[in-house]
Amino acid sequence: MTTDDLISLLAAKIQAVDTRLPVRRYYLAVLGATAASTLLMAQWLGVRPTLARDLSAPMFWTKEAFCVALSAAGLAAVLRLARPGRALGWVPGGVAAPLIGIWLVAAGALLAADAPGRTDLFFGQTAGVCPFRIALLSAPVLVAIFWAMKALAPTRLRLAGGFAAGAVGALVYCLHCPELAAPFLGTWYVLGILIPTIIGALIGPRLLRW
Repeated sequence: MTTDDLISLLAAKIQAVDTRLPVRRYYLAVLGATAASTLLMAQWLGVRPTLARDLSAPMFWTKEAFCVALSAAGLAAVLRLARPGRALGWVPGGVAAPLIGIWLVAAGALLAADAPGRTDLFFGQTAGVCPFRIALLSAPVLVAIFWAMKALAPTRLRLAGGFAAGAVGALVYCLHCPELAAPFLGTWYVLGILIPTIIGALIGPRLLRW
């Protein structure tokens, strides 16, 4: 068989590849894992009974917007990091903006409160468990992101998935968490997101190496 014959044979076997398939796999994995985290939260912790009442509180929507913004930026970062050479673009700003926003609101709340009030605003009622619950609720999402990324080509393996999983875990936890104070959110929610971020940075190079 000549080289030309081989090339012709290989060319005849070419089939169209759906380039959207890995991205679709990623979205489906994240949606499924988010549903699993929500079910885990409902069975383990339960949706808080004051949720309907809290819907009228501005800080409830501030908390939701904070978690949604971080989740969106984190999930967008995963898609960009999963493709060699892709710049992060707007993602760093998308992460920084809600963080700076919640810290500015927190600073204003602390300055307006007296000393005992500042302690309550900072620690709330659940500071001791909040970060760990967020980290546990993020676990299904972290597993799903790593599974989906195996079909892609990530190169910055320490950045690939932990933050996004933590942010989604925090968003799911909002359905249970009674805390609405900005100092609490800007401290303990961020710490809860950092736990899976660090875990992802540690295990990413081992699980996603290709």
